[in-house]
Amino acid sequence: MLNPQQLHDQLSTLAKQEGINQWDLGAASGTDLSVQVDRGEPKQLKGAQRSAVTVRAWTSDGRVGITSSTDLSIEGLAQALKGAKEASVFGDLEEPPGLSCRSLEPLIPLERPRLALQPIQNLLKTLLDAERQLLDLHPAINTVPYNGLSERNGESVYINSLGSQRHHLSSSSACYLYARAEQDGRKPRSAGAVRLAYGSEQLDVQACIKEAAELTISHLDYSAIDTGYYNCVFSPEAFLDLIGAFSNIFNARSVLDGLSLSNRDSLGSTLAVPFLNLWDDPLHKSNLGASAFDGEGTPTAPLTLIEAGNLAHFLHSEGTARQFGVAPTGHAGMGSKVSVGPDWFVVAPTPGIAAGDAQLNRHKADGVVWIDSLSALHAGVKASQGSFSLPFDGWLVKNGERISIEAATVAGDIRKVLKTILALEGEPLVTPGGMCPYVWVEGLSITGET
Repeated sequence: MLNPQQLHDQLSTLAKQEGINQWDLGAASGTDLSVQVDRGEPKQLKGAQRSAVTVRAWTSDGRVGITSSTDLSIEGLAQALKGAKEASVFGDLEEPPGLSCRSLEPLIPLERPRLALQPIQNLLKTLLDAERQLLDLHPAINTVPYNGLSERNGESVYINSLGSQRHHLSSSSACYLYARAEQDGRKPRSAGAVRLAYGSEQLDVQACIKEAAELTISHLDYSAIDTGYYNCVFSPEAFLDLIGAFSNIFNARSVLDGLSLSNRDSLGSTLAVPFLNLWDDPLHKSNLGASAFDGEGTPTAPLTLIEAGNLAHFLHSEGTARQFGVAPTGHAGMGSKVSVGPDWFVVAPTPGIAAGDAQLNRHKADGVVWIDSLSALHAGVKASQGSFSLPFDGWLVKNGERISIEAATVAGDIRKVLKTILALEGEPLVTPGGMCPYVWVEGLSITGET
């Protein structure tokens, strides 16, 4: 286990020997186990122990150098600190990062279970049984080509020359099942499900099997869709994926780099319908990847991004916060250039305001496209322009009946999407990336297969 006090003492001594007055270190280590299967046989069993350390050192004139290593021994730390000092000669003086002014603040208590790893044979047995059950649920399901069960125990540390000592322990487990079904004279259809937990024994594997089967079966009876404009209802996961693809709206680093849809003066401007609230909540009880501090040692906490439809805050690192004259928000990642990014989105109605048209119900709709999942987000999104054109899996709802769409893409502009939301349907649901209700959007372009 990493010892923050010991690492701090070692780095302090080494820094004095090198004549370095300002420095920091981020370190992480973990043990990973994972299994995959194929038609009742083990396909891959992996186990790994990983460690990584990043050291930064500052010169007296504010330049900073950075070194990465995997060696956490005293000799490895000495080499990393020396390398960072040598690299600092080439540091940037225009926008040099500094130590976070909040790195000594008390952390919000974060209680998460730390579970022991199960034997890899137990993981294999569970996954083999899950694959068998999924294959038995429908004669058309003949393979589960993508599957996996994994467990991880990890820890992270942040320390700096101001005296900050942060330490976080974590454990997590994931199961995913992606089934493939084939019928004579029909195209193969696929769908999948994911479940997360703190340990493999807590995973709801049965729910994962059931969801993967139901989604796959629902796509067997498919039809082409006519190209046109349709009202759409996004699943929670699909809508959060879309918001995440355009998170530059809230990213102060992107604003400063000219790569955001926002600018310095955008705070307070109308971004969405008045009944939409969005915040980043890294400490939410349902966020299995929660950490009490970011890569610069800044405490994490909930941050409102859209309040009653208006842009409320930007995500900041130490460097961006200093340029905006505000405090860091706890969204930084340590690297050669400090990154800024969201943790865990929560979408919910604005308190006291009706969440759009209360009559809208995806189970009783007619002529509405239900978008269950989006694909090719890396290729189909022009983040700095706001536009997207993405393949999706979903259904055309006719008189309350779902008809699987053979193949189609949905296109639009995120700024228009946020301002043409018709309703937030139901209570927010937990997904791997956050919480969100079903989101109705007016008149998006749907292009069917030609």
